[in-house]
Amino acid sequence: MEDPLENPINSSTGSTEMEPKSVFSQMEHNIVAAYLITAGILSLLSNIVVLIMFVKFKEFRTATNAIIVNLAFTDIGAYAALNIFFGMASIGLLTVVAIDRYLTISKPELGRKMTGATYTALITVAWVNGLFWALMPVVGWASYGPDPTGATCTINWRNNDSLFVSYTMTVIAVNFVVPLSIMFFCYYNVSKTMKRLTQHNGLENVTLDWSDQLDVTKMSVVMIIMFLVAWSPYSIVCLWSSFGNPKLIPPAMAIIAPLFAKSSTFYNPCIYVIANKKFRRAIIAMIRCQTQQDLTISHTLPMTTSRIPLAE
Repeated sequence: MEDPLENPINSSTGSTEMEPKSVFSQMEHNIVAAYLITAGILSLLSNIVVLIMFVKFKEFRTATNAIIVNLAFTDIGAYAALNIFFGMASIGLLTVVAIDRYLTISKPELGRKMTGATYTALITVAWVNGLFWALMPVVGWASYGPDPTGATCTINWRNNDSLFVSYTMTVIAVNFVVPLSIMFFCYYNVSKTMKRLTQHNGLENVTLDWSDQLDVTKMSVVMIIMFLVAWSPYSIVCLWSSFGNPKLIPPAMAIIAPLFAKSSTFYNPCIYVIANKKFRRAIIAMIRCQTQQDLTISHTLPMTTSRIPLAE
């Protein structure tokens, strides 16, 4: 079957040189461009707000809150460099969030032993892991290529040779199966702990701090679910290419997959605002140009329990 994305004849020279030919109309190209520009602006502005809040209000500058800051950088970076790098770093950081929730709520005796250096090490591992998998196609394990519109760079799933298949299967195992297993273990135990403590103490005895922990944990779970939703089409395309004929992948799905993945860059700040009351208060304070003294925050935001300062 002839690949619809390639033209075997050069119309200007009559040669048989292979040239890319888009299967999309100019209107569809314009829609993709408008989406990328809009999503990029939303991602940049919303995540910059998160970074400003971290800098402006010292209550936010704790080791666990640094995970959120690093997630903001991955969201911003997905429009400035390789989507794979920041995507893999994101799932690594979300795994660190799950571990933080588990140690904080289910194993507080261990959570209290976590230091700023420990969190720095976990965050660094997430970034190094993302960098490793982003560099592998550069050095020859699989390869990068433009998506069907030529608007974004992605893993070249059209070239489904043994290198691509081995790379895809390894990435799915290391950056999907393992992280999800850790997250499931952590949040399953967190839910059991929450249920046990709530039943034991009664809802009327739930403290403000415990209520904050419930909000933060629910927020973390929503972040993970949304990340999986955003990256599922991309994963399906790669799996389809690994075990089937990539030429049979519908063009619409081929372009929707990377664009859908990029939606993960701007919804995290929305989740923070919707799921966390203190985050909303901080946003309002910034809009009103309130100072540090004007804003009274009972604890830290949004991962409150460790209270480990990044700097004295």
